[in-house]
Amino acid sequence: MKEKKKIGILLCEKHCFRCPGMKCFRALNDREGAFAPYKDVDLELVSYVGCSGCNSSAGNKIFAEWKKAGIELAFFASGFHCAYPPCPNLKYMQDLCEKSYGMKVVMGTHPIDSNFWASHQAVGSWDSPEWQEALKLVATDEATRKAYTYFTKNQIPKA
Repeated sequence: MKEKKKIGILLCEKHCFRCPGMKCFRALNDREGAFAPYKDVDLELVSYVGCSGCNSSAGNKIFAEWKKAGIELAFFASGFHCAYPPCPNLKYMQDLCEKSYGMKVVMGTHPIDSNFWASHQAVGSWDSPEWQEALKLVATDEATRKAYTYFTKNQIPKA
């Protein structure tokens, strides 16, 4: 029998305000990006919610509700990485979730696409060791980055 875990996905509301979520769900369903280590785990998505902006107490409220719901894994969406600039509070939010509520935080959801990769590399957004650590599950090879430039697999141009 497969191990089962309840998960929540936290979105950067500043970046993901109008995001349809299709890349996150594609990565979850296909076990790619930050979901790849969980290929043999039955993941139950319980919550998909925005943090409602920088300097708010929303994260604390969300994590409290997630704890009550039995969520064990908190995925911080790739939008936190891709925002311009990337989320300056990411490490604090991780510490809050893990140390105050005992949930494991997984950085990222879907692989970073080619467009975001190129622009953030050009300006050095992710040059620090902290960002390199935060990106390790979603910084993939170029072929995967190109594939995730599209929301769904059927949008990828045939070679």
